[in-house]
Amino acid sequence: MSAPDINAVRKYLLSLQDTICKEVENSDGKQKFAEDDWQRPAGGGGRTRVLNNGAVFEQAGVNFSEVSGDNLPPSATASRPELAGRSFQAMGVSLVIHPHNPYVPTSHANVRFFIAEKAGEEPIWWFGGGYDLTPYYTFDEDVIHWHQTAKNACNPFGDNVYEDYKKWCDEYFFLKHRNEPRGVGGLFFDDLNQPDFEQCFGLLQSVGNSYTAAYLPIVERRKDLSYTEQQRDFQLYRRGRYVEFNLVYDRGTLFGLQSGGRTESILMSLPPLVKWRYNWQPEPGSAEARLYEHYLQPQDWLGSVDLS
Repeated sequence: MSAPDINAVRKYLLSLQDTICKEVENSDGKQKFAEDDWQRPAGGGGRTRVLNNGAVFEQAGVNFSEVSGDNLPPSATASRPELAGRSFQAMGVSLVIHPHNPYVPTSHANVRFFIAEKAGEEPIWWFGGGYDLTPYYTFDEDVIHWHQTAKNACNPFGDNVYEDYKKWCDEYFFLKHRNEPRGVGGLFFDDLNQPDFEQCFGLLQSVGNSYTAAYLPIVERRKDLSYTEQQRDFQLYRRGRYVEFNLVYDRGTLFGLQSGGRTESILMSLPPLVKWRYNWQPEPGSAEARLYEHYLQPQDWLGSVDLS
C-alpha cells in the first residue's frame, strides 16, 4: 500500500479552493471573495473565503482548513479508540452556497483527509467528502444533471461507487427529528482508505473537480427566473432545515467545534437570512407541496438512462 502524501493532498485542496472561487465569481459577475487567513493556536490554520451580497449569490463560503494536534478530543476517540494517543492532522475544503433566487438550489460540498500517527506504528488515515443539493423550487432536469455528473465522477473507480455513495448521502443528509431528507442528495463517503492511497486520492480529486460542473450549469439556467415574495419567503423557511442539520448532525461542524476549530469559519455554512414557522404546512397541489411530495423523496434519479 502506498504511503499517504500529505503535501500532495494539501496542494490539491488549496488549488481546488482557488478554482471553485474563480468559477463562482465568474458565475456571480458582481462580487469577489474576501479572504481571511487564520491560525489555530493549538496547531494548524486555514484560508476562509466568503462572497456576500452578490448578483446571484446571497452568500458563498469556500473554506480551506488544516488542524493538527497531539491528541484528539474524547468525543472523537470514544467511537474510534484506536486513535487515542496519536497525533493527528485533518485538512479539507468545505463550501456552502446560498443563492438569492429560490429557483437556484443551495449546494454544499466537502472533501477532506484525516491522518493519525504514532511512533513505531502504521498511520491511520482516510478520505471523506461528497456534495449535496438543497432545492426550493426545482426541475427534474436539474436534479438529473446533478446526479449524472456525480455518477460520471465515480464511474472510473468502480461500477457500484455512485450507487453506494448516493445511498450513503440519502441516509446521511436526513433530518431524523423531521423525518425528511435535507434535499435531493448527491454523494457522501467517509473512512475511505482502500485499496490504496493513490486510488483513494484519485477518487477524492474526481469528486472535488466535478462539483462546479454539477452545480453551476443549474445556476446559469435558473438565476434569471422571476420569483415572488411568497417564493422568497418559502426559501427562507426551508433554509431553517439547513441550519438544523448543520448544528445537530453534521460531522464536520461537530468535529470542528469539538476540536477547537475556528468558529467563524465553521459556521460560515449558515445562511445570512432564515425563518422558522410553527407547524407550517404547504397548500395541497402547490409548488411548495411538490417539493415535499416529489423531490424530498429519495429515488433513482437516473433510472435506466445513463447520459455519460
